[in-house]
Amino acid sequence: MTTPAIAARGLRKSYGDKVVLDGIDLTVRAGTVFSLLGPNGAGKTTTVQILSTLIDADDGTARVAGFDVRTETTGVRHAIGVTGQFAAIDDLLTGAENLQLMADLRQIPRGEGRQLTERLLRRFDLAEAGGKLPGTYSGGMRRRLDLAMTLVGDPRIIFLDEPTTGLDPRSRRMMWEIIRNLVADGVTIFLTTQYLEEADQLADRIAVLDGGRLVAEGTPAELKRRVPGGHILLRFAGPHQLDDAARLLGDAARDDDALTLHVPSDGGVRSLHDLLDRLEHARIDVETLTVHTPDLDDVFLALTATEVTT
Repeated sequence: MTTPAIAARGLRKSYGDKVVLDGIDLTVRAGTVFSLLGPNGAGKTTTVQILSTLIDADDGTARVAGFDVRTETTGVRHAIGVTGQFAAIDDLLTGAENLQLMADLRQIPRGEGRQLTERLLRRFDLAEAGGKLPGTYSGGMRRRLDLAMTLVGDPRIIFLDEPTTGLDPRSRRMMWEIIRNLVADGVTIFLTTQYLEEADQLADRIAVLDGGRLVAEGTPAELKRRVPGGHILLRFAGPHQLDDAARLLGDAARDDDALTLHVPSDGGVRSLHDLLDRLEHARIDVETLTVHTPDLDDVFLALTATEVTT
């Protein structure tokens, strides 16, 4: 069995009387994107800090890349990269010099460090800006440089703590493409975000954290099916087919003008298959069929006590 990239059990953390994490369990498969969602103050950043060895948990265990985060911190730190909410860039150095500094800190030979710097600047579309100070960069360019700096040590696990906060939609989508390419290369991404579309687009699995506890976990599709409101929209060629289907599916809401029925459904394959079997058995032809499921906004609001802030 493949060792998980991250495995945590019973993590707890308090600051005074405030419980930030109340015994959470996490398992993240290697080469995937795992997204941790939650309102402000839910414990997302604290979780990242514990798993990246920046702080200790009060209780519980965690292994990252096979290393214990409490007793094998050096092994963990060699295996991971961390991109926080705010870019860790020296504004007195050029983009290329920031990357070279990271290479020096990683004790990469000077010549190799220069080659690596050039490759990363090209990879992140910063080649022309490499000789300029970061103060001249856009927000998206700064975030790309920050992530490029994280990659200097060739980490196999990267913690991205709200990496696209404040970016415009174009820059955000560029970051998404970079993340997808990293995962295609086998990198594991642990992503915290308040942009629910971001988690929906990128994550293989999502965990929802609220009040220091995990209140749900699953694939985006699994989480959406947990929230009421899903339905299958059936459109018919004429009123006779609509009447026949309405009699067959008594709990469906009909729209005579649009010749449609809204059939409550969890959006799953089995429920869709059962519906089609019933229609086929009754010899009722459907012109078009569309599956509608709740989005992650619905999931978030249903599972957490506070509304999402973006």
